[in-house]
Amino acid sequence: MQLSVEISLYPLAETQFEDLIWAFIKRIREYSNIHIVTNGMSSQVFGEYDDVMACLQKEIKATYEQTGTAIFVCKYVPGDRSSVEE
Repeated sequence: MQLSVEISLYPLAETQFEDLIWAFIKRIREYSNIHIVTNGMSSQVFGEYDDVMACLQKEIKATYEQTGTAIFVCKYVPGDRSSVEE
């Protein structure tokens, strides 16, 4: 089953918060079986359900270990929503 996730990361760090966001995105881009698209407000992650969930579980934990405190806002939608017909 395919999964699409829209995710926003809000590190509660007073400095270098953009670096923390880009580090998270770069780590996700290392997964060859997951596709990520970014814009100025969020990122969208696409792939097989188990692959996406395993990736996010690992990388969200890594972010918490790195930052101490951060907020993730996620929207999960079944299917591949990387291209939507109008």
